[in-house]
Amino acid sequence: MDQSIAKNGKEYSRFWFIFTLLVGTFTMSISQSSLSTAYPTLMNAFGISASTVQWLTTGFMLVMCVSMPISPWMLNNMSFKTMFISALALFDIGSLMIVLTPASWGISGFWFMMIGRAMEAFAVGVLFPSYQTVLLEITPKDERGTTMGIAGLVMGSALACGPIISGIVLKFFSWKSLFILFMLVISVIILMAASGLIQDVMVRHETHLDWLSVILLVGLIGIMYVVDQAGKKNSAWEANSLIFIVSLLAVIWFCIRQLHLQHPLLELRVMKTFNYDLAILLTSISYIALIVTTIIFPLYYQGVLKVSPFVSGMALVPGAVFLSILNPLSGKLADKIGFKPTMLVGMIMIIAGWTAGLLVLDRLSLWGMILCAMVIEGGNAFVMMPAVTLGANALPDKLVPHGTAVITTVRQVLGSAGVTISTLILTVATANALQSGMTAQLAALHGYRLVFIGMIIVELFGLVLAFLLKNTKKQSEN
Repeated sequence: MDQSIAKNGKEYSRFWFIFTLLVGTFTMSISQSSLSTAYPTLMNAFGISASTVQWLTTGFMLVMCVSMPISPWMLNNMSFKTMFISALALFDIGSLMIVLTPASWGISGFWFMMIGRAMEAFAVGVLFPSYQTVLLEITPKDERGTTMGIAGLVMGSALACGPIISGIVLKFFSWKSLFILFMLVISVIILMAASGLIQDVMVRHETHLDWLSVILLVGLIGIMYVVDQAGKKNSAWEANSLIFIVSLLAVIWFCIRQLHLQHPLLELRVMKTFNYDLAILLTSISYIALIVTTIIFPLYYQGVLKVSPFVSGMALVPGAVFLSILNPLSGKLADKIGFKPTMLVGMIMIIAGWTAGLLVLDRLSLWGMILCAMVIEGGNAFVMMPAVTLGANALPDKLVPHGTAVITTVRQVLGSAGVTISTLILTVATANALQSGMTAQLAALHGYRLVFIGMIIVELFGLVLAFLLKNTKKQSEN
């Protein structure tokens, strides 16, 4: 085991540091997509619609978007050990709130549960960009490709494994057991971190936290709220239009403010680099494909194929395994043939998976859809983390932490938009088809068909961006 020295002079094991960091992050990340399999169960328990229950995932990602830009400031102003343990503790408290929420409260109970989800999301949002920055900090440059491959494995596998674990738990226990499981694992990680396995490894540069920037970021939540409300009947258009305009102005103000602050909350000047901008869009587009797959496919399995939550969760296992196998290999492939060819292969696989899924939808084949999900998730392995690495390589070393925070934040925003819009298309299209006289199954298939067509269009745009990439080597300037 490699022994390293922390900033406080204490010796620590780099292996156990990385192990504790990744297991904690992996467990917290699983919660992001784990509830998709439990949607039907939660809808029945709280008496809510599909468009409402999806806020457990969409709302989670939006709160992450607000907390992610704060992570660079926290890394600069707090001990990493304190930051890590505090985030884990906040996650545990949020999970406890969810466990204590009685279903008898109905819609009120659901929104109380959302407060707990928001606390979980804030904790995950703080740690998600931080763990990547910390890994880059403590890993020698010649080993960073492999390390980021492992980081990609954690990120991708967590999203894919969420519905699987949820399906297994729901097979034998109630939906609250899922959060009890998270609490138990996170509590063990807190004890491991407190015992000395996690140390303060980041150099601190204390700066003032710009609270106005933090407040302006809430505009992202307002924008996505209006998008979600757009497909609902009797929507308050005047109020929603006002919310949208105010939220949009807040986001624009945030961006302008970051460009004028000496110590911005989010260093947006990194976006002046062409390859970095393409990397942001490519990692986001591949992330949309992954997160929509983990949300929409289980809904199709349970709603159209009428399988149990357990079966729908297990149906995602092959894709998760395929993703896990390919993710560590993607970095090595990029080193051999270049980032551009690697990501072109990945985008073609993602498009092929969604196109095949569009053709298989009407056949009502579980195994056919499983294969499509495998191709989509396999393609993601060749795009998402290689794009992050390419983006970092396009920046001077001193801007890499800022670049990681920006790329992670933008990815979450676009991922949230992808889930919201896909769910909106599914809900509205299905409702309209039912009103036109279609049977429930045909109406549902019509909705899913439009979602798949939309995803194909998005991923084709990603393929065009991949062709525009410049296959450059790591810049050496600092």
